[in-house]
Amino acid sequence: MEQPESLLYLSHKTLESLALTTKDIIESIEYLLHGRRQSQVWNAPKAVITPPDGRYMMATLSAADDPPFLAVKSLILNPRNREHGLPDINSLVTLLDSNTGLPLAVMDGNWITAVRTAGLSAVAARQLAKSDASTAAFIGCGVQARSHLQAFSELFPLKEIRVFGRGSANREALCQAAEKLGLLAVASKSAREAVSDADLIISTVTLSPELVPFLDACWLKPGAFVTAVDLAASWLKNGMPTFDRIIIDDIEQEAQMSTPLVDPELVSGDLTGLVNGDIAGRCSDDEKTAFIFRGLALGDLALAALAYQRARQSFKGFEIER
Repeated sequence: MEQPESLLYLSHKTLESLALTTKDIIESIEYLLHGRRQSQVWNAPKAVITPPDGRYMMATLSAADDPPFLAVKSLILNPRNREHGLPDINSLVTLLDSNTGLPLAVMDGNWITAVRTAGLSAVAARQLAKSDASTAAFIGCGVQARSHLQAFSELFPLKEIRVFGRGSANREALCQAAEKLGLLAVASKSAREAVSDADLIISTVTLSPELVPFLDACWLKPGAFVTAVDLAASWLKNGMPTFDRIIIDDIEQEAQMSTPLVDPELVSGDLTGLVNGDIAGRCSDDEKTAFIFRGLALGDLALAALAYQRARQSFKGFEIER
């Protein structure tokens, strides 16, 4: 097997320049989800360290035979970073040949995390949301909100977004991004006002020990779809039975977590089962559905592999001698 003589460094700017579409990303994730069912793709539960000072440290691992790659992501969330003008989350992804173990690439994990997370939501939304969804509500206006705006605007015939979140700079930036896409952007006065008549609801509230749940699923209209990027930490637990169907990212991973995302009795299945047809997607226009997830390492692998292959094809990235 011929191996490249060097490994690639793919910066945030280089990754953006690859112009990967939501369709590309969905296809890459779904391909690996099908491969997982065939025992050609493996996804380890994430490893997490939570020091008492509020930091969140995490590592993920996923590997495949086709394409023959292994991806490892290391990530730290520290809300105090903003005091120093740094993003709350910083991470790095390494890509290895899953046969030889030789390193192939190192890439910006923040871009991978943002885009693959929106990609996972998009995979779920294709099955669980109404195809004619035209209004999206964003609770939280940071990086994840912007990546989801881009993905969902490619996937649905959006006309309007409603925005609620702290921090005027992020709120204005999200509204401006929506307007550049030709959408009407409305800054809502309350979370309830934002979500009550929306087709799609994307909650991306920053996790912290001080976070108190404030979103109620009972506010949602029939037919609404929620993707809870924030582990549903912003959602009131007593409202969860309102959903007709809740899908999580990975049942095996969830079984090893000390605190469940949601009452296990409310969970219909996971993303692998949904994509492989073991679980029904949306069954009627009136169903309220939700995708609640921690993050799936398989998604990091799908996007990192896709980015690496596209970068090699287009001769992009910084070559590092091995």
